[in-house]
Amino acid sequence: MSTGIDDNDAHNEAPKSKSQRKREMHALQALGEELVSLSPEQFKKFDDLPETLHDAVVEARRIHSRGALKRQLQYVGRVMRDVDPAPIRERLDALRGQSRQAAAQLHRIERWRDRLLEEGDHVLEELVARHPAVDRQYLRQLLRNAGKEKLANKPPRSARLLFRYLRELMEEDTDGQPSG
Repeated sequence: MSTGIDDNDAHNEAPKSKSQRKREMHALQALGEELVSLSPEQFKKFDDLPETLHDAVVEARRIHSRGALKRQLQYVGRVMRDVDPAPIRERLDALRGQSRQAAAQLHRIERWRDRLLEEGDHVLEELVARHPAVDRQYLRQLLRNAGKEKLANKPPRSARLLFRYLRELMEEDTDGQPSG
């Protein structure tokens, strides 16, 4: 026996328009395309996908023919209709956040390197204050060699070594914010 209220609520809710259903299907297909475009390491983090979706994505990753890939992506979109997309979206957003965070860290390291190359000892002292484990002698040697390489129009080997050294140093201590 129904109460009438539930029946009215079900009847009052307007059915989705064809355009709305189409937008939702395209959104699911786009979500599936994001899964297909992930690197193998990133895709491994989605080990709890339903088997049909997992298999469809793996197959799409294997296909190189444009037409076949398009059809497979449409199939991935159809399979996505039977899956709750919210956890997949959350995990993709988290991966994007990690990528942005990693890019921001590399930009910080580049700013430190550039400032060290341009301003020298003043910035070196600032770096030592923030990271006491800095090998001053090695850093000065890299800076000196980078300057010589630049003057001689040689490849920036020492500048690359400086970048690597700063990255290792700042990965140990993540608060390496330059002040300029």
